[in-house]
Amino acid sequence: MEFIRDLAIILIAAKFFSILARHFNLPEVVGEIVAGLLIGPSLLGIVHETDFIDQMAEIGVIMLMFEAGLTTDMKKLKETGLKATLIACGGVFIPLALGAILYMAFYGFGPVGSETFMKGLFIGTIMTATSVSITVAVLKEMGVLNGYVGTTITSAAIIDDVIGIIVLTFVIGLKSGNANTGEIILKAVLFFAVAIGLGLIIFRAFKWLDSRYTHTRRISITSLVYCLAMAYIAETYFGIADITGAYVAGVVLCNLQDESYVERRIDITSYMVFAPVFFAGIGLKVSFEHMDLKLLLFSAAFVIVAMGGKVLGCGLVGRLTGFKGKDSLKIGSGMMTRGEVALITAQKGLAVGLLTADFFTPVILLILCSSIFTPIILKKLFHDETTVKVPMRESNPVK
Repeated sequence: MEFIRDLAIILIAAKFFSILARHFNLPEVVGEIVAGLLIGPSLLGIVHETDFIDQMAEIGVIMLMFEAGLTTDMKKLKETGLKATLIACGGVFIPLALGAILYMAFYGFGPVGSETFMKGLFIGTIMTATSVSITVAVLKEMGVLNGYVGTTITSAAIIDDVIGIIVLTFVIGLKSGNANTGEIILKAVLFFAVAIGLGLIIFRAFKWLDSRYTHTRRISITSLVYCLAMAYIAETYFGIADITGAYVAGVVLCNLQDESYVERRIDITSYMVFAPVFFAGIGLKVSFEHMDLKLLLFSAAFVIVAMGGKVLGCGLVGRLTGFKGKDSLKIGSGMMTRGEVALITAQKGLAVGLLTADFFTPVILLILCSSIFTPIILKKLFHDETTVKVPMRESNPVK
């Protein structure tokens, strides 16, 4: 029954520190991440990472992205499509180049195709990953998620994920001598084709269901089932991240009459259990066991270059595509966060020999630092237009 004890500790610690964070005018997710760091193995060691916690956290991030899709303004999504694609490209290729240069600056330059070059290229590949879930939670908390900038950030992050998968496959293929990039691109195209085709049918079915059973639990439960199904299909059959499938499911249902009703029900479940476990779980992953001076210096440079590379790549392209100075900075800052995608990428590198276990420490530090500092920076940048969202407390019974 240890998992029940761990869950209780995580929830109470996450709630306490989220309240504390709000007291100091910080985003709640920062408090939840700090809670995980405090109770995790790097400090008090009360709770350790387990499969159960990882699985709960995965559900949490899926629900967050589903909510982001539900609250999407389709008109703004269409308007930002091309800009988001260009921003995503800038956010992939500039960190990729900077990461490769950084690794070789510490561990030696080598010719194209050499082991040093390939490892440097893989370090850059890790930097290309973006985890928009934390940004989504912060923008949602501030009430700016479905604004023009918020929609651009979310769209760019989804596209970034697809491009990142293609880059990862290409780099691993170069290592093994079998770069099957075409297959990955084909799978990505097929996924979105299937998602759109299936989405049209699903939307009609939900529209009929919504007209007959307005404001009932069967609508929200069926919506959640669709979200989980799309997350599973995306990752299992197309090699696309499950959060992308969840986001697409939300976008399909965003024009339902009961969209706000469904979003509120999902938000309550996510807010109470799954989201705190996800954010606290980031802190639980931190460990300083294998740290030495060289790795410490590399880790510090890795964090700075990875976060700065996203701001530079996404912000610069954002500026070139018409966003004003502050808005382009918001976009670049919103794309800084790293999470489960960076970890998955690192694990792939470990499996094929492009990364050693020691380099997980810089990746974890990047996730931790970007998860803490991005919300703080975003709150400062959006200060003039934010309306803090207070989690809903309902007195009316649910039908």
